Amino acid sequence: MRDYFQTLAKYNAWPNDRLYDAAAALTDEEYRQDVGVFFGSMHRTLNHILVGDRVWWQRVDGKGEAPTDLAAILFDGFVDLRAARKAEDARIIETVENLSEVSTATNFDYTNLRTGVHYKGQPLALTLGHIFNHQTHHRGQAHGILSLLGKTPPELDILYFIR
Repeated sequence: MRDYFQTLAKYNAWPNDRLYDAAAALTDEEYRQDVGVFFGSMHRTLNHILVGDRVWWQRVDGKGEAPTDLAAILFDGFVDLRAARKAEDARIIETVENLSEVSTATNFDYTNLRTGVHYKGQPLALTLGHIFNHQTHHRGQAHGILSLLGKTPPELDILYFIR
């Protein structure tokens, strides 16, 4: 499992970079336009992906500060958001590189941000799968935003990364 998560961590940085390249080509008006997706705009969607990562990875490695609002705007400016994204992707890769096969098979406890419910004995491997799936889900929304804005979105599928 460790090798699989290491691949996912490296893959994760690749579509994020491609998505940010595409977002950089948008006008500020397009970037902030509410197009009706869950978080509204590209700006809010990219912020949410970073929020989710910071919340989950802080639970996994205990490092950094986790936002307390899933819709938080961590960075209002695109350049700062992109720099934070790159730093978070590097952190994710490092964190997963430091996991052992044994540690991925352990359980951990966490408190749900929205409900305050404390969960005990959550399988780390399944949670890591959830974290990467969450990123993919919201990158899909960002991909859709580009289409709604009349732009050609980049290929983000893992098969393109592997090739």
